[in-house]
Formats: sequence, structure tokens, C-alpha cells
Amino acid sequence: MNGARKFEKIRDAGKIHKKVEKKLEDYAYVLDFLPYGHPEDKRPIHKREPLAQVVGENNFTLLEVSIKKGESPLIMDRLYIGKGERDIVNKIKRRLTYDDLTPAAKSELPYVLEHIVKQNESRFVEFFNKADSITTRLHQLELLPGIGKKTMWAIIEERRKEPFKSFEDISNRVRIAHPEKLIVNRIIYELKTPRVKYRLFT
Repeated sequence: MNGARKFEKIRDAGKIHKKVEKKLEDYAYVLDFLPYGHPEDKRPIHKREPLAQVVGENNFTLLEVSIKKGESPLIMDRLYIGKGERDIVNKIKRRLTYDDLTPAAKSELPYVLEHIVKQNESRFVEFFNKADSITTRLHQLELLPGIGKKTMWAIIEERRKEPFKSFEDISNRVRIAHPEKLIVNRIIYELKTPRVKYRLFT
């Protein structure tokens, strides 16, 4: 494996997540619903389109979508945004950065992300089972906020004995209170940091 390919593998964490980052989002969760669009929109209310700010289920892409008339999605609703006929979403308007989110969306983001992570528990337990070294001095596990060398080696030793089966299994064997929150905190960090050096989940 040449240096470029090795670097790409580290950056995208493709070995762990089966290259989900290369796929378009099919589903997203509502962070905020704006029934009359953005407040700064100067058009008459009847000419504005309802909007929602959402986060993708696979790559945690932040998006703004238009909502079909008569629909009023709730925060944490799972919406289909893929190709073909959509029941609630009219069209994808634009990609957002973290700073583009409304205050309400920023406030809801940690709770929505935790819900997504728990709903896809096996995917993130696999991360704990398959995470690998990035350099001779840095391991992917250490990119999770709160994971130091001691905890990293405890995780590695335990998974050598037997792969982890659930967040609860990780918590019981390594004494990490809430493994899912470590994942969520890393996702938020990556969303807040456009030029983050290593991406694990976004």
C-alpha cells in the first residue's frame, strides 16, 4: 500500500465504516422546523416556503430542506431525503455548516445525534472493535474525547479477548460510563471543525 492510499484509509476510516461517507444520505433527522422560512426572509409570509434543518443518518451531513405544504415535521422525526418520491421533503435546498444552524438546531443536535447513534448501535460498537492506529503515536480510539492511552489499551486488551457486543458490554468491561456519548462528542467536534485533520464519522 503506497503512502497516498494509506493516508486516504486513515482519513476516511473506510475500513471501519465500509465507506459510508461516499454514499448520499437517504434519511435525515429534523433539528429544527421553520414553518415560515428564515426570519430574515423579507417576502410576504404566504410566499415563503417551510424549511427544516436536518442531519443525515449515515454521514451526519447538515442540510436544509424544503417541506411540502401542509406538513409539519417534529424535531427528531426521521425523513426520507433520498432519490425518488418523498412524502414530506420537497427538495434539498443546500448543505449547511454548523454555524449555519439555528440556535434551536444547535441545541437539539446532541440529543438527535445520540438517538441516531443508539439506533445504529452495531455500527459504532464495530468502531470500538476495529479502530486501528493512525500513526505510531496516535490511535483512532484516542480521537474520542476522554479516551487516553490507559483507556485505549484497556479497550484493545478487552476486544482481543472477545469482540464487544453492545455499548453496555463496553461500559461493563472497560468502565466507560456512556460510550455512545463519546461518539456523539466526536461527531459534534467534526461538524464544528471544517478542517479537522482526521475524520471518523462525518
